[in-house]
Amino acid sequence: MKVLVINAGSSSLKYQLYNMEDESVLAKGRVERIGFESSILTHEPEGKQEVTEVSEILDHTTAIKKVVQILVHQEHGIITSVDEIEAVGHRVVHGGESFSNSVIVTQEVKQEIKKLFDLAPLHNPAHMMGIQAVEITMPNIPQVVVFDTAFHQTMPASSYLYPIPKALYKKYKIRRYGFHGTSHDYVSQRAAEFLGKNLEDLKIVTCHIGNGVSCTAIKEGKSFDTSMGMTPLEGLMMGTRSGDLDPAVVPYIMGKVDLRISEVNSMLNKHSGLMAISGHTSDMREIEEDMNEGDANAKLAFDMYEYRLRKYIGSYAAAMDGMDVLVFTAGVGENSVTLRKRICEQLTFFGIEIDDNMNETRSSEERRISSKHSKVEVLVIPTNEELVIARDTYKLIK
Repeated sequence: MKVLVINAGSSSLKYQLYNMEDESVLAKGRVERIGFESSILTHEPEGKQEVTEVSEILDHTTAIKKVVQILVHQEHGIITSVDEIEAVGHRVVHGGESFSNSVIVTQEVKQEIKKLFDLAPLHNPAHMMGIQAVEITMPNIPQVVVFDTAFHQTMPASSYLYPIPKALYKKYKIRRYGFHGTSHDYVSQRAAEFLGKNLEDLKIVTCHIGNGVSCTAIKEGKSFDTSMGMTPLEGLMMGTRSGDLDPAVVPYIMGKVDLRISEVNSMLNKHSGLMAISGHTSDMREIEEDMNEGDANAKLAFDMYEYRLRKYIGSYAAAMDGMDVLVFTAGVGENSVTLRKRICEQLTFFGIEIDDNMNETRSSEERRISSKHSKVEVLVIPTNEELVIARDTYKLIK
């Protein structure tokens, strides 16, 4: 079976085509600047040269049509007919309390996703456009939706409820949902397999560190607590998001600077985090380069970022009464030697001992970076959220 995985954004669309017989990626690519005259399609077919096309792509339906056309293209394609695609899997950020598992798309499912637009106004409407575009372009192909929040539906009420009037939860479902669930699920399973142990026997802290950052405490194979909340804004300091702060800061700022709610929301989501403290960048690679050249703002940004990560790791070890495995994943987690080293060197009271040579090895492979004497296994596990979506899609459709 061939499964097409789609991650639709408001002005972009990423895709991967899988052959599920061996879980190989036949092609991948992205469409950027949807809605503009100069949209860009980048296509990477397995065993062939990368192709870039610039054209007018004004909506997601046109974007999907372009993707299908390039997949079956005589020279650049990887399949002979769209009929070879037997299912399409979509990433959907917010499933609320409605979805604790991946599901086949039905009219009822679409209605539930629409009800959750208020909880993820930047993401869920875009995902729905992707679903509707596939319905128009490939009307007879079944679709599956995989939710970022589903993995975290196992959290106990003591983890997901906020200490506010309970009526707000009952009426408006204001609670912690958590995100990056497909990533935390995947790397925790891979960690157990790497170590040759049962996932249910391990207490794992997984750190998904990219432009968005989240930590999850995984106990007995299930999400026990996670750093992101009702929205992805809560929790750790991120590339452009503030993470945790005193809620009273918001009305105070609005009173002092005369900002609207939408403007404060934009400030906290798009103009805070590393970007705000460094003064010019949200890219950890640039932060580290500037820090090494003596930039005080870059050093402060790095120190705050690392400190908050380390606090969450420690708190989750306390929440689970121990930690057997610490996992780093995603762009920064997989590539920042300096960040991993700094965090681990200041968690020695847990019995963590890092192997500098393994930590400094540049590799895209799964690997252990803790020493043989370390009481906690420290692993780098490259995430693969697209494969999780493809697997769930294959399982449900088959």
